[in-house]
Amino acid sequence: MKIALVGQPNSGKSTIFNRVAGYRTAVSNYPGTTIEFEKSQVRFQGGKFELLELPGMYSLSSSDAEERRARDFLLQYRPDVIVDVVDASLLGRSLELTLELLELGIPLVVCLNMLDEAERKGIEIDIEHLQKDLDVPVVGAIASRGVGISRLFQSALQTAGTPRSGKIISMSRDIESSVERLIEHVSDDLSSSLGLSPRLMGLKLLEQDESIEEKISRHAPRLVSLANRLRRELSEKHGRSSDIVISSERHAQSVNLFEHVARVKTPNKAALRDRVDNLIMHPFWGYIFLSLIMLSFFYLVFGLGKWVEQPVLTLFESFSEKLDAVFDHTSLVFVILHGLLQGFTGGIGIVLPYLIPFLIGLAIIEDVGYIPRTAFLMDSLMHRIGLHGKAIIPFVLGYGCTVPAVMGSRILEENRDRYTTALLVNFIPCAARTTIVFALVGFYLGAVYALLFYLLNILVVAISGRLMLKFRSDVSPGLILDIPSYRVPSMLAIVKKVWFRLREFIVLAWPILIVGSLILSLLDYFHLSEPINAVLSPLTQGLLGLPREVGITLVFGVLRKELTIIMLVQALGTSDFSTVMTTGQLVVFTTFTFFYIPCLATLAMLRSVIKTRGMLVALFLTTGTAILLAVLVKWVFFVVTWSI
Repeated sequence: MKIALVGQPNSGKSTIFNRVAGYRTAVSNYPGTTIEFEKSQVRFQGGKFELLELPGMYSLSSSDAEERRARDFLLQYRPDVIVDVVDASLLGRSLELTLELLELGIPLVVCLNMLDEAERKGIEIDIEHLQKDLDVPVVGAIASRGVGISRLFQSALQTAGTPRSGKIISMSRDIESSVERLIEHVSDDLSSSLGLSPRLMGLKLLEQDESIEEKISRHAPRLVSLANRLRRELSEKHGRSSDIVISSERHAQSVNLFEHVARVKTPNKAALRDRVDNLIMHPFWGYIFLSLIMLSFFYLVFGLGKWVEQPVLTLFESFSEKLDAVFDHTSLVFVILHGLLQGFTGGIGIVLPYLIPFLIGLAIIEDVGYIPRTAFLMDSLMHRIGLHGKAIIPFVLGYGCTVPAVMGSRILEENRDRYTTALLVNFIPCAARTTIVFALVGFYLGAVYALLFYLLNILVVAISGRLMLKFRSDVSPGLILDIPSYRVPSMLAIVKKVWFRLREFIVLAWPILIVGSLILSLLDYFHLSEPINAVLSPLTQGLLGLPREVGITLVFGVLRKELTIIMLVQALGTSDFSTVMTTGQLVVFTTFTFFYIPCLATLAMLRSVIKTRGMLVALFLTTGTAILLAVLVKWVFFVVTWSI
């Protein structure tokens, strides 16, 4: 049994999925979160079914790659039942997709989600009336609080065993006449091979759905010729293209249906959140609040991390001293234990103090609904570097991890935008790079120095985007983006989201840190690290002016960025870097690691999204930028020191 969650972006699909499937996917209050299909085996009332969450879609006919993938899944694999997740507070618009889903002929259940938000807006919905009009089960829910979820899946399982697929609402006479003429020429074999009902096939031909028309033309070119003639007739009669005629008809049906089943009461005064939005998205004050929010977030992460880091490192230093007292420093046993302890210490003492508050803050900002507002504010700036505001979503994901950021570039419709965004997100400091900045520059030189890195980062992204625009000067498309209502984050959801993202570090990265630290100890013991440092010395010691020993840390940093700082402790023999590196060297080292080669996981994702050539471009672009900026920083410190 397969149950598919379908709905427009931000309707609450991921929230419902995680309520019943466990925290298998991150929930975020902005479009573009669900890039890949998510599925899970779910046990319910003694039975078991497979639950699938499809990417958000506005229509079954779309130029967006993710929406097409979701549509193709429904047509090819035909789940046993579709759960159409509808935002009740935007019912008039959301029902447009529902009307299209009814055309599929697949058993359908409508989940009327966010009833609390609809009530806040003064919208009262007669669920029984809506159920009668659509002739499918309609279940009210507040997914964020778990209200109605059990009843929803109970209804879905009951509906899956019936042929009931709802009532198809007829369109205007001229559209229906054109559809009927097309249906007459649709054979049963063609309908079954494409997974389309004759009626839906006719509608998609009239809507000029290119992908479906291409498939039909291989089997029935005469049907496509007839559709072209009927499209011209519709266009001449209405003075608009046939796809707009049908879209307008469906929109009118949706609005009429909304007016039949809902009553809207005008609020006496603007709600507090509406007044807040007027400030948050103001053309002037919006940027002030954006700066204040990001600065507060930055200082909170830095303050908490610094407060925790020193006591934890002091505690583990005492463990190291006891180890020194028990074992001979020249013994292999001591080298192995010391390497393991250094890796464990680096993870819990240097990485986690900054990573955990960063992930908590990012989860809160996402779930409150501030990310799409940031995209709205940043749209004009993103256009200046050749993109549009929707590209801010992969950039924000990049502050957590570059891998999903590169993956997130797939939400952009144009190849040009996907390619440029996939390259630029490699400059965004992921959580691992953020840890390096806080643990080195922030801890030893202060928060102002650390903040300058993020300002430099924005400048580099802007300049790189402009340079790329010189090579690909075609105009970036405009932005259509949902601005969701503000929501009070669920503490349970925050904890699960943080654990979902932290688990990758604990399960994958931390063991690599420990093993990497052990390998470095063994390399030192067998005198093998020096040849590696010698090979890299023209870059590290010659060009960048860093200690010769840091060369091997850059090699490990390609595996996982967190390894860079852990290996630095190991290579320099101390966690107090200020005793072995000058202020300039700390900043130069951080600058280079901030921008150079992405980790192996990111390179693999780049190869998947923008192919091998794009991956190589990203490799040379990031490394070249890192060397250039590190050398510039080195000379700035040299000039400042010389002048003093």
